[in-house]
Amino acid sequence: MEKIKVEQHGFTAFSWFAGWLFTIGFLHLAFWKGVLAIVLWPYYIGLVVSQLIER
Repeated sequence: MEKIKVEQHGFTAFSWFAGWLFTIGFLHLAFWKGVLAIVLWPYYIGLVVSQLIER
């Protein structure tokens, strides 16, 4: 019989969700912008970081 190895990646999903919540709070996004941040996360982070660098 072949052994089956089961891997659980629940921590990865939790880390992603925690990062998403941090992004919404850090950027002070409204609700719908927060929803869009799921898909456009790198854009918003890049926008804020570029503004911080210019200062």
